[in-house]
Amino acid sequence: MDHSISSLNCSLQLKDSQRSFYLEVDLQLYPKELLALTGPSGSGKTTILRILAGLEKRAKGRLWVQGELWQDSAQGIFLAPQQRSIGVVFQDYALFPNMSVLQNLQFALPKTENQTLIEELLEVMDLQELKTAYPRELSGGQQQRVALARALVRRPKLLLLDEPLSALDTQMREHLQGFIRLLHERYALTTLLISHHPEEIQRLADRVIVMEKGKIISENLTQETKPAGLLLSAIWLAPQNGRIRVQLGDNELQMPEPAKAFADYLPGQEVWIRMVSAERFEVCDEEKLR
Repeated sequence: MDHSISSLNCSLQLKDSQRSFYLEVDLQLYPKELLALTGPSGSGKTTILRILAGLEKRAKGRLWVQGELWQDSAQGIFLAPQQRSIGVVFQDYALFPNMSVLQNLQFALPKTENQTLIEELLEVMDLQELKTAYPRELSGGQQQRVALARALVRRPKLLLLDEPLSALDTQMREHLQGFIRLLHERYALTTLLISHHPEEIQRLADRVIVMEKGKIISENLTQETKPAGLLLSAIWLAPQNGRIRVQLGDNELQMPEPAKAFADYLPGQEVWIRMVSAERFEVCDEEKLR
């Protein structure tokens, strides 16, 4: 086993008020990789992040992170969140309101680490002029930069980002995407990003995994798919009720275009579909792929 690779192999029964299904995943995170998870709401993405972070003890299976066994249900091994080398950033920032920017970072600083890292992060994140300010005095984008800096103060083995930019406007989101990629490369991080934004995934991720109903249905290297957005290989099915149908992994999807627009395709033929959003796909014919 390559000890630099992190691996998660787990299952978990997921329930809410309307449905019940199994989360079954077997995935790997490579060193210095930025991996994106996407898919419809409720597909299990945040549950995977919670398992990695030590916030979900019910999962059955094993979690190795760079040579360390963090979780093994068969052996009764479970490291608490504070025992795991992680940095987590959520959509809602979660800063301490009674602490300044500098105090928020100092609170997260391990006792074995010196103040130099905080000063470096304040400079990298362009926060030096704001270090005495309190969260209520900051914009949403500034608060999120503080949250990112605080997550890195611990020098984590894993940086976990749960839709960290979704509450921001488009201009600010694009601005902070640059900070995320800068931090990822500068500190040689291994990063897991949950996102519903195809453009954000294309800009940031090295690899993307698409989930549906607790299962991984597709995996792509984003460098290979940048020209036409997120492209996925699917199998063409016979049209039904004038709608396009394709098989993607174990799931059947219906496309928004009328089936007559693609009358030349045959059942069983491989086609490419492009991910427009987390819940919308479109068929790409040869003209669209050029």
